[in-house]
Amino acid sequence: MATKHLAMSETAIAKPASAAGDSWAAHYSPGRWAHESGMILSRLGDLDAAEEHLHLALDIHGLDRRRTRAIVLADLGAVRLRQGDVDGALATWRDFLDCADGIRSVKVQAALQDMRVRLRRYSGVAEAQELRERAIRSSQ
Repeated sequence: MATKHLAMSETAIAKPASAAGDSWAAHYSPGRWAHESGMILSRLGDLDAAEEHLHLALDIHGLDRRRTRAIVLADLGAVRLRQGDVDGALATWRDFLDCADGIRSVKVQAALQDMRVRLRRYSGVAEAQELRERAIRSSQ
């Protein structure tokens, strides 16, 4: 049901409204849709499709908004970790930390906390520990 509605929403977002207020989807951008769809697909367990949508969001959304890009990178790191791609997750979270540097945002702080919690399992991995320490410093 969720994937059916994702497809319907994609169609609604792509279709221009004939008049202001005609479409419930008028305030959504394709990039925002891709990010939110990626997160829904992740929750459904379709991690490959989730990763694809998050890459799409990075390609078309948030390039000029560091906060948005940082949040998408944090989400992509979590998806990659769930896929078992530890190296990919660490690389993505490194990009997230670089992008999020200096941003004050509740969502970025939540993403930092989520990343730190997920990385606890990898305390024996030097790069994971380094990222956790950077995240702690960024949260202060």
